[in-house]
Amino acid sequence: MAAREDRPVSGRLPDFPWDKLTAYAATARAHPDGVCDFSVGTPVDPTPAVVQDALRAAADAPGYPTTIGLEATRQAAIDWLARRHGVTGLGLDGALPVIGSKELIGSMAVHLGIGAGDLIGYPALAYPTYEVGAALAGAESLATDSLTAFGPRTPRLLWLNSPANPSGRVLPIDHLRKVVEWCRERGTILVSDECYIECAWEGEAPLSILDPRVSGGSHDGILAVHSLSKRSNLAGYRCAFVAGDPALVGELLAVRKNLGLQMPGPQQHAMIAALDDDTHVDEQHATYAARRAVLRTALESAGFRIDHSEASLYLWATRGEGCWTTVADLAERGILVAPGDFYGPSGAQHVRVAFTATDERVAAAAARLSA
Repeated sequence: MAAREDRPVSGRLPDFPWDKLTAYAATARAHPDGVCDFSVGTPVDPTPAVVQDALRAAADAPGYPTTIGLEATRQAAIDWLARRHGVTGLGLDGALPVIGSKELIGSMAVHLGIGAGDLIGYPALAYPTYEVGAALAGAESLATDSLTAFGPRTPRLLWLNSPANPSGRVLPIDHLRKVVEWCRERGTILVSDECYIECAWEGEAPLSILDPRVSGGSHDGILAVHSLSKRSNLAGYRCAFVAGDPALVGELLAVRKNLGLQMPGPQQHAMIAALDDDTHVDEQHATYAARRAVLRTALESAGFRIDHSEASLYLWATRGEGCWTTVADLAERGILVAPGDFYGPSGAQHVRVAFTATDERVAAAAARLSA
């Protein structure tokens, strides 16, 4: 139950997977009409004006920020969770701004005192940073979607990710309830990575683990991680927050104070503006929906099957062949995608196609796929 054997390990941590894509990226960039890059999934549309204005207005910030963050920042996060996701019962001690969600995810285990001899669970198809965080803490890890796979062992920490990266899968409410109950019975800390919760396209709307229909109205033992990078085109601002059990938030805060992990004040004001404004989120959602529809139609016409993908910013596509064969073929057409085995062995015949490129690049890729 140690780190995945299919991923080479250098020292304590797995090798950085994106380094393996370098040669294919060079091939794609050599296309006469330029690359259509659907690999990383970085936002390309402008940061909303309301957020830029808030950042400029707060630009005079000569003093140190506090680790706990502004009361207004935490309240904006609480209000957003209530307004958009039906989360109730959170107080100011149950929310903490952080410097991007990846930093928090990678350091979560260490900051919660989890280490050697402990076990951390995360999804079978998963964002690699869950495994990195376990390795950094010196803990064992198990990639699985089955609670029975833990056998007699009790994980100290269990990660959920819904909507999921890379597959776009949304976990149903019954499953979420079951996991909450299972973790509470065993004293396992449950952390749900929900950074794509506002990027839903089909089927049932994604639910936060903090939704009272899931949590039973109690936040004991559970945390939710949220990012503004995708919903608000704020990847460059590094704005995120964690919310849930005040005791767990307090543990994180105590460690982060000692490390000086503080979200800069101007970014906090930008975060408040982004969380308070729903208009730009709805507009961006419509933009992504249109790009998704174009790419999905083109991929299916080119012989791909799209699995899951009901949410997130990705299409989980397969032609029933090894993912690197697909990556190489698409790179020859100037289309760069992520191989599915970056996310675990069960992704070996899929590729992840991000629809965060511009309308023009999406149209160009669709034309190449239909040629």
